[in-house]
Amino acid sequence: MQAETNRNIKAIVTDIAEGFVTLNPIYLKPFSEDQLKLLYETIGRRQIDVRAEPFPYNNVDAIRLRNLKLQRLYTALIVLKNYAREKKMNVDAKEVKIKKKIAYF
Repeated sequence: MQAETNRNIKAIVTDIAEGFVTLNPIYLKPFSEDQLKLLYETIGRRQIDVRAEPFPYNNVDAIRLRNLKLQRLYTALIVLKNYAREKKMNVDAKEVKIKKKIAYF
C-alpha cells in the first residue's frame, strides 16, 4: 500500500477536476492524515485556479466544462471532509477552535 500513496497530489487533483478520478472512502483509505491535508489544500487551490481563469462568455460548452470542474472539486472536498470527520482527523486548518480569554473584574 505504501507505493500506492506515493503519488503526485497535484496530478490527482487535476484528474479529479477532469473527471478521471472520483474520491470515495475506499480511494482515500491508504492516505495518511498529512497526505489528506495536502490533498484538501491542493483541491482548494485548484478551485481558485479554475475560478481565476477568464470566464468564457458566449461559449456554452466552455461554461459547462468550467462548472463541471468546479462541481467535481467541490464534491471531492465534501467527501474528503466527511471521511476525515469519520476518522477523527482535522484536514481543514480554518476550523481550529480559538480559546477565548475571559476577563473577570
